Amino acid sequence: MKVSDILRVKGNTLFTVQPQEPLALAAQVMAERDIGSLVVIEHGDLVGMLTFREVIQAVVRNGGQIGTTIVRTAMDDAPLTCTPDTEVDEVRRMMLGRHARYMPVMSQRMLMGVISLYDVAKAVVDAQNFENKMLKAYIRDWPQDEAAKE
Repeated sequence: MKVSDILRVKGNTLFTVQPQEPLALAAQVMAERDIGSLVVIEHGDLVGMLTFREVIQAVVRNGGQIGTTIVRTAMDDAPLTCTPDTEVDEVRRMMLGRHARYMPVMSQRMLMGVISLYDVAKAVVDAQNFENKMLKAYIRDWPQDEAAKE
C-alpha cells in the first residue's frame, strides 16, 4: 500500500499558516478546526510543520504564555516528508523513528497533502480487515476432501 492510497480515501483538505503569523492565531485555528497540525508555507513552498507539540513547547519556553511568539520560532523547520509513491510501511518506520505524528506528502515541490500516524494506522487496520475477510471466505469455500466424506 502506498501513501497515495491513504490520500485518495482521506481527501485533499489542507490547512496552512505563514511563518510570520502569530502563534496564538495558529493555535486558535488548530483548536477551532480540531486538527493537530498546520503546514507552514512561505512563497508557495513548504518551510515547516506546526503541531500541538511545537505549540506546547513554545508556551513552556515562554513561561506559560504564547505572548507575541510567531509561528517561525515555534515550527519544525525540517519536517519529515514523503511522496505519494512511498510505501506505508516505510512511512510508519519514518514516523516512529522521529516520533512524528504528521507528515507532509510532496510530489516534486508540490504539497499533495498531510498524513497522520492515525491515517497510517487506520489504513493498515483496514487492509488487514479486508485480507482477513478474504481469507475467511476462501476457507469457507474450501473444497471438501473426498476422504473426509467417507
